Amino acid sequence: MDPVQYELTLFVSGPSKLSERAIASARELCDLHLAGRARLAVVDVQADASAGLGQGVLATPTLARTFPLPVRKVVGGLSDTVKVLEVLGLGVEGDLTGRD
Repeated sequence: MDPVQYELTLFVSGPSKLSERAIASARELCDLHLAGRARLAVVDVQADASAGLGQGVLATPTLARTFPLPVRKVVGGLSDTVKVLEVLGLGVEGDLTGRD
């Protein structure tokens, strides 16, 4: 059986330190915990406001799992990886705490 494939969209607001941190955190999450199972798109709502509004994004950064349905979102910082994975319903095996 093939592993579940995920589509994620990160909504940020312009070139800022907060946007940079959110992009780095989202990429790290994909690389470390969803390697080969996720596609990440980054949308700057300052450049494309309709994309954010169309997805119901009211604040940035927002990370949305858009596939598989239902859509799930995390708003704000992405530094708590375990919580982000849990809220987005991303199936990850193994211990995420870093403890042996």
